[in-house]
Amino acid sequence: MTEKFKRIHVIVLDSVGIGEATDAAKYGDEGCDTLGHTAAAMNGLNVPNLTKLGLSNIRPEQPILGVPVQDKPLAYFTKMHEISAGKDSMDGHWEMMGLPVMTPLHTFPNGFPDELIQKIETFSGRKVVWNKPASGTEIIKKFGEHQMKTGDLIVYTSGDSVLQIAAHEEIIPLEELYKICEYAREITIDEPYHLGRIIARPYVGTAADNFERTANRRDLTLVPPEKTVLDLLAESGRDTLAIGKINDIFSGQGIKKGWHTVSNEDGMEHFIAVLDQDFHGLSFTNLVDFDANYGHRREPVLFGKALEVFDRQLGQALPKLTEDDLLIITADHGNDPGFRGTDHTREFVPLLVYSPAFHAGQALPVRETFADLGATIADNFGTQLPKVGTSFLSTLKMR
Repeated sequence: MTEKFKRIHVIVLDSVGIGEATDAAKYGDEGCDTLGHTAAAMNGLNVPNLTKLGLSNIRPEQPILGVPVQDKPLAYFTKMHEISAGKDSMDGHWEMMGLPVMTPLHTFPNGFPDELIQKIETFSGRKVVWNKPASGTEIIKKFGEHQMKTGDLIVYTSGDSVLQIAAHEEIIPLEELYKICEYAREITIDEPYHLGRIIARPYVGTAADNFERTANRRDLTLVPPEKTVLDLLAESGRDTLAIGKINDIFSGQGIKKGWHTVSNEDGMEHFIAVLDQDFHGLSFTNLVDFDANYGHRREPVLFGKALEVFDRQLGQALPKLTEDDLLIITADHGNDPGFRGTDHTREFVPLLVYSPAFHAGQALPVRETFADLGATIADNFGTQLPKVGTSFLSTLKMR
């Protein structure tokens, strides 16, 4: 089989949804619209590169403010619906790679059981405080000074299947915090907990008004129970390059080389550098700041400014693409900064597919699952196709 593209690049704008999904009511998310509410808070987004690719063409009946519909968009465009049971990053990314999470992971809206907390306390030799849902930034404001004085562990959760442990880097060294999280990961894989992620959340600062979470976050996810498209690519000898938290989300499975990043800007700098490398396969980038720094904190203006910064860096990347490259821009879920609460929102995600080899962009049918993305990648490289997903590779017309 002749490959259409030597390199495929996937950029996940973490949490950048494009309007409520058809099953949003099931999650209590009616009316959510990450891009729409963000653009409204900004009085219009200034994202010329996403505009010319066709971002508003995805929903021409309700264009994103400041992003005009294009007569001749450069990219193929549509939106994707998630079929996974949850709306977490792990669910979204695994589904993209052909492995939707159909059995709901457990959540703990009232905090974790005493026996689990006692195990963590016994292993670590440290007490646990809070053990309830919380905003990560608010909880370190509330307990950060206490943690510095006592050495306790700040344990909290959210609407997702996640246990997060926050600690000051100067009080609990990173290596110790990571070991505690690794232990928590080991004991929550199976029932009765079956948690999606354990997250180490280190922070620095001297007082509540200047505490700041650091880039030394670590996500410890479940190991994918079956092969993903990443595994299929790696086994076929293709390169699989991971930028940002991709390596954590897949527990390193199917990834040949990965880079942790400290910000969206750092992630895009890594991506732009990868474009200068001669590789054969997939680059997979996650830009987490939209989610972690602005979505959960419900900061729509800062969210919008981050999108504009991304767009400027995208403008640096686009000229580096050749006709051997395919760029796919999408998201893993929503996290509407203009919505109630602090949790992820059940939304469609945008899909922009671009190559300089295209004659022109045009609409694709709405994708019924994120797994269509992985099926398309596998189809291009001639590997075994994932069990779930329909390739749209043949739809992409070259010049």
